[in-house]
Amino acid sequence: MTVLAVPVALVVGLVIGALGGGGAILTVPALVHLVGQSPHEATTSALVIVGTTSLVALVPHARRGNVRLGQGLTFGLVGTVGSVAGSTLGARTSDDVLLLLFAILMLVVAALMARRALSPSSSVDPDEPAEPMLTLRPLTCACPRVVRVVVTATVVGLLTGLLGVGGGFVLVPALVLALSLPTPVAVGTSLLVIAVNSATALTARVATSAQTVDWPLLAAFTTIAVIGSLVGARLAGRLPARAQTSAFAALLVLVASYTGATALLA
Repeated sequence: MTVLAVPVALVVGLVIGALGGGGAILTVPALVHLVGQSPHEATTSALVIVGTTSLVALVPHARRGNVRLGQGLTFGLVGTVGSVAGSTLGARTSDDVLLLLFAILMLVVAALMARRALSPSSSVDPDEPAEPMLTLRPLTCACPRVVRVVVTATVVGLLTGLLGVGGGFVLVPALVLALSLPTPVAVGTSLLVIAVNSATALTARVATSAQTVDWPLLAAFTTIAVIGSLVGARLAGRLPARAQTSAFAALLVLVASYTGATALLA
């Protein structure tokens, strides 16, 4: 692992720990441009790095009571179909196309992050319990919300399998809007969903391809990312959310521009 990859791994962990996702968006370009892996190798490696880092970052959030275990596992399990489908599709996609798709995804995420930074704070009451999707007395179903959850979980799973990203940038607002979770709880719960999606997608990739994994490299990168995630989890809520989100959006635009140019000029 190159010297430049060390601070990137630390930033990946900080982003995952503080924002509940988004670190994988930087992981794949770092593995491609700084470590020299192919896009296919990088997206597989990212599943290990992001899944492990998210699982470790989950602990301090859970200690603060910001993780809904049942809802997180349900959301993750619903997304398994998308994870498997994305893994299968990713194995059949060329390296240049993968890089171009990743650049486009980074620009979309940057736009979403910028919009979040400029939008007013969520109106959800932090002390208000999450509204269940299904109630038994009387038996009613909030069907539009159920559909949103299923569609979002499937799309996040698809992105995880195809591009090796956890999808936290989609998960956090989805958990806030679809499950009425307060933002701190959505951030913590999203880490559980990311871990489930990453494990599912990694299993599908290992089962459907003969791709090798550089375990010593992954161990070093993941260790640094985990340290960063623990620091990020402690910083969550202490730093201005808008400043964090705006800085991350700007960084994504820069990385997306470089990655997109590399894919188009290859």
